[in-house]
Amino acid sequence: MMEWLALLMFICVCLVLLAGYPVAFSLAGTALIFAAIGVATGDLHPALLKSAFSRLFGIMQNPTLIAVPLFVFMGVMLEKAKIAEKLLTGMAGLFAGTPGGLAISVVLVGALLAASTGIVGATVVTMGLLSLPVMLKSNYSTPLSTGVICASGTLGQIIPPSIVLVLLGDVIASANRDAGIGGDPVSVGDLFAGAMLPGILLVVLYIIYIAIYARVKPDDAPAVAKGIKQLSELQENTSQSETMESSSAPASTNGFELSSLLLPLILILLVLGSILAGIATPSEAAALGAIGATLLAIYYREFSLERLKQVVRSTTKTSSMVFMILIGASIFSLVFRAFEGDDAIREILSGLPGGVFGAMVVVMLSMFLLGFILDFIEIVFVVVPLTAPALLAMGVDPIWLGIMIAVNLQTSFLTPPFGFALFYLRGVTPPDIATAEIYRGVLPFIFIQMAVLIIMAVWPEIVTWLPSIIYK
Repeated sequence: MMEWLALLMFICVCLVLLAGYPVAFSLAGTALIFAAIGVATGDLHPALLKSAFSRLFGIMQNPTLIAVPLFVFMGVMLEKAKIAEKLLTGMAGLFAGTPGGLAISVVLVGALLAASTGIVGATVVTMGLLSLPVMLKSNYSTPLSTGVICASGTLGQIIPPSIVLVLLGDVIASANRDAGIGGDPVSVGDLFAGAMLPGILLVVLYIIYIAIYARVKPDDAPAVAKGIKQLSELQENTSQSETMESSSAPASTNGFELSSLLLPLILILLVLGSILAGIATPSEAAALGAIGATLLAIYYREFSLERLKQVVRSTTKTSSMVFMILIGASIFSLVFRAFEGDDAIREILSGLPGGVFGAMVVVMLSMFLLGFILDFIEIVFVVVPLTAPALLAMGVDPIWLGIMIAVNLQTSFLTPPFGFALFYLRGVTPPDIATAEIYRGVLPFIFIQMAVLIIMAVWPEIVTWLPSIIYK
């Protein structure tokens, strides 16, 4: 009886989410309703609900989660201070005169923004507003332009330091404990190290595809000698009042500031390097990133009290959303396990044909489909805690599992017709661009990401090698 209540509870929460209700309240509300049903039928003891408070205090006392608002602050500050625009301007200068150079610049800047924000929506919207008008003016084909922007925006799922990996690392560590796996505990740093090679591989494959595309269809991806000038004009037109301030910023060289590339890159390397080297925890490194982003804004004379208010307000909204969903998911998970739903999932996965391979395929496919209707936060907090313990108990490597989930969700957010990245870009594209063109543009990048998933599945060492070297 209890297993059926758990299954019905999961179906109901999916229906409530599809109805458009807020995720956090849908999770908690559905859980409390089914808890009342369980108490009424005698399948659940009321005292069990008291443990929900200790779980919430555990969330509040988790030092890893302090990194979330700090990383969000870092990304929002880099965006509001127009450092992303300076990055794109500088990168375009490096590839000026190269066929497909503007698209390659978008991929590289998207990767850097992904490393600094870790939020798919923010990166896609920012890159869409900054680079799409310039690419279209430069006679780039619409499918290539939109596909490059969407694909580079989803890199925030996998390239560290990413909020997705911070949250996923904490959940995977908890799942590892629930599965009763001994050995060294899994950390966020392990996932950061494991994501490095797959993230670099994705960026390299994107660039190779663009280079081949530019060679086969040179008219669709022409060399742009004036890309820097156009980007600078776009940057100046964004806010005339702020242009007067930025005109007194450090002098430029060869049409772009070398510091616009080096300083943000140094900041990201310091944040990531301090974690991988074991010098700082993710929370300490995130604090370094937040301070560094603020100092960069001051250096570029883009800092003001009003801008700080905007950054703090945006950080508070995003962080509140994350933690409210975490609280709702915690209550949902508590009731679901009280109905022995986790045991039912473990039995289902272990009984699938193909053993570990069959279980992984089913879980990955389920998460891929859920990625059409749920954001990564809901999947990380709801689906991963329910499925990961069973997979880990079957012998799956926790670091490899975490990176497979991250790349899988990245592919899901890019896949038509429901991919979140497509909706984000659609919201900032001109009305004359057909949605079908956006869909057509992302297809090659979807195949690239699927290829990387297959490579990771066949050669898990791509994920596990670097963590084994760094944390040996």
